[in-house]
Parts: sequence; structure tokens; C-alpha cells
Amino acid sequence: MAGKKINHGGEIQMSFSVNTNIASLNGQVQLNKTQMSLQGTLARLTSGLRINSSADDAAGLAVANRFRMDNAGLQTGIRSANDATSRLQIEDGAMDNISNLLDRALTLATQAASDTFLGNRTTLDNEFQSVLSEITRSATSVALQTSGTSLGARSVFVGNTQISTAASVTYVSFNVSTAVDAQGLGISTQNITQQSSAATAITALQTAVGTLGTAQGTIGAAMNRLQFISSLSQTMSVAVAASESRIRDANIAEEAANLTKFNILNQSGLAALAQANQGSSSVLSLLR
Repeated sequence: MAGKKINHGGEIQMSFSVNTNIASLNGQVQLNKTQMSLQGTLARLTSGLRINSSADDAAGLAVANRFRMDNAGLQTGIRSANDATSRLQIEDGAMDNISNLLDRALTLATQAASDTFLGNRTTLDNEFQSVLSEITRSATSVALQTSGTSLGARSVFVGNTQISTAASVTYVSFNVSTAVDAQGLGISTQNITQQSSAATAITALQTAVGTLGTAQGTIGAAMNRLQFISSLSQTMSVAVAASESRIRDANIAEEAANLTKFNILNQSGLAALAQANQGSSSVLSLLR
């Protein structure tokens, strides 16, 4: 194959070699590079990912994986917060019902305590006791009773508080300090069979209304906090997903342009390599 050689006078002379085709070897190297680039472009287009293996971008893959883990934690926290909010809404609804029942019990007790009441207080007390039983049933149906003792503190996992840093989780804690069944509200032993006992029941019921209001305030505050954190976590999740996408996902427009470029380079490289290989046969003409 022909090659360049500079003599002592500085003139360039052409040399020919049959054993080594330098032009062909250079063409093969460039063609291999082009085909590897073409294969990488096709892999990114078919997968939609810029990083298909750690060899593509080891550092970027590590960061993208961390973002994915952070997002998984946020999604778990969002589901947990939503589940807890649904649970608290049920409890809040039960407390609203108990509040209405307390209003009815207070109405009955007020009637029985009145000097102007001329009816049968035993009849009023029968309904009064039914109302107290319904209060306990309502509390029991949503586990708002523990035999008159405190319901205790509860915690809800709501996800990571830090993104791509040291592991840290956040819990929303709240404490309903008193059960809201009849015993927990301190009204389970009340009756309105007498005017005096009705007056005592009124005082107990007024205290119970305040106790229930405190419990409702605790539940309401917890729901508001959970809803705020859930909304914040959703915003953070979108931001983290976008950050992961910028690292992991391929730029389809850019890769489409690269596909065209590398296809052209591949075709021109094949043509050039064929031309270089044909050059070796021209050496035979010197032997004729």
C-alpha cells in the first residue's frame, strides 16, 4: 500500500506496502468508533434512558438512584399521610355525632332539672341512658374508647425530611389525652331521674362537651398538618422526579440528531474503507 516517505533533501516520496494497509487500518478504527456511537445512540433511543448501564455514567447513575430512593420514601409518606387523614376524618365524623348526642343529653337533663317540668322524669331518663349508650357505641365503632382511659399518642410516618443527604424521617405525632366514650367523658354514671341528679348531669355534660372539643381540636390540628405535609411531599416528589429525569433520561431530540449523524458517518466510513482496501490491489499493477 502507498505511504509517504521524506528523503534527505526534504522531498516527499511515496512508498508502497502490501503487508500493511495503513489507510485501511485507520478506516477500521474510525468505523469502529462510529458504530459504537451508533449502537449507544440506538440503545438510548429504544430505552429512553441516557444511562443504560453504570459504564454510561457511574457517578450520574449513583445520584439518579439516590433521587429514586428519595422519591420512593416521599411516595410512601404521602400514602401514609393520606391513609391517616382518612382515618382521622372517620374519627372526626364520629366525634361530630357524639357532639350531637351530648347536645341531646344536655337538652334532656335541662328539661328534667326544670322546676316547670311536670312530666315523668323516668321516661326522660330512659332516653338519656339510650343517648349515653349511643355515645359509647359511636366511640367504640371507631376505637375512640379505651375503657375510659387515655387513647395515647399516635405517630404517622410522612416521609423523608431531607433529600439526598443523611437518612432522616418525619413523623406527625398527636395525642388524644382522653377517650370520648361515656366513661371517658365522665358521664357514664349520670341519670336524670330526679331534679337534683339532673342538675348534676348538666354540670358533667358541660364538662364532657369541653373534653370532646379538646379532642376534636387535636384531631383537626393533626388533619391540617397531615394535609399540609402531604401537599408539600407531593411538590417535593415532582421536583425529585424531575431531577432524576434530567440525569437518567435521554434527550430524544438530541439522540435523533445523533442517529442521523452516525448513520451518515457509518455509511461514509464503509465507503472509505472499501476504497482503502481497493488501494492494495493497485500495487499489483507495478508487477505487470
